[in-house]
Amino acid sequence: MKKQITKYYPLIPVYAAYLILFLIGVNVEGMWQLVAMLLFYCALGQAFNIFLGMTGYVDFGYVAFMGVGTYGMALAITRLVGFQGLGLGIIVIGFFLALVMSSLLSVAVGAVALRLRGAYFAIATIGVNEGFRFLIEGAKIWNGTEGMIFTAELNRILGREAASALSTFWADVMVLVIAALAAFVTLFYMRSKIGYALTALREDEDAAKVMGINVTKFKIIAFITSSGFAGLIGATSWALKTPYVFPPEVFEIHYTIEAIIIVLLGGAGTLLGPVIGGLIYGISKYYLSIFMPGFQLLIFAPIIIVIIIMFPEGVVGMLKNRLKGTALGRFII
Repeated sequence: MKKQITKYYPLIPVYAAYLILFLIGVNVEGMWQLVAMLLFYCALGQAFNIFLGMTGYVDFGYVAFMGVGTYGMALAITRLVGFQGLGLGIIVIGFFLALVMSSLLSVAVGAVALRLRGAYFAIATIGVNEGFRFLIEGAKIWNGTEGMIFTAELNRILGREAASALSTFWADVMVLVIAALAAFVTLFYMRSKIGYALTALREDEDAAKVMGINVTKFKIIAFITSSGFAGLIGATSWALKTPYVFPPEVFEIHYTIEAIIIVLLGGAGTLLGPVIGGLIYGISKYYLSIFMPGFQLLIFAPIIIVIIIMFPEGVVGMLKNRLKGTALGRFII
């Protein structure tokens, strides 16, 4: 029993960081906007790390799953607005639809792209992201280039005050819950047969195959899980927080680039890494844009390069190596 509990010790620093962020946001005046952004980046990194960190595959089309999740929530709100008795149930259905749609897209993409490796996989996923966006716009699926605006429908479902509270506070709390859940799933995978198989294929995929590991099966598991969380993040951070969907925005590739940076900064394949990476990236981006507007990217890029060169395994990767064998080492993975 004790062994079962101790294997979840690494969640303590992760959840402690999220709790501290939440308390700062609700108790320090004017800080909630920054905290909300940090929670988004932490959740994004935590979800993306399930695939990149565990497999070593870089998915440049990751934002497509977030975009599809946004559409899932938008469709639930706009199509079910007439069912007044459902109320909050429509939001629950929206989350379910976001999860299903992003997972189905990941199955379709994974069935083809996961047969490729390295740069070929990365190039294929870029094509998926752009191709899906142009399909929506060109075929005028879900209003095409016009997008979907559903502020009025959300007000009708929840009432103006509740809808306002949802977009300004509760949507960010939901992002926090998603980040915490993604961390739990990550640790569960790490401590199970799935994690061992993914570690083997990340280190040497050919050797893993020789050992009898069904690498395609485990890659698909990680891919679907990571994509499902992306859909939930999109449904929350975009659909509920800013009640509209516009294809060029929800399929913007720079969100994928940010996810990659966050994971690499914190440490790919670590549990605490996405939190540390999200905090470093989010705080730096926020304050540089305030104190040096227009120059933030010029300054931020070399900072990221320096950190990655100094800590090739990420900040948490370096910390894990230094604390290995110590009492604190069991909390850092």
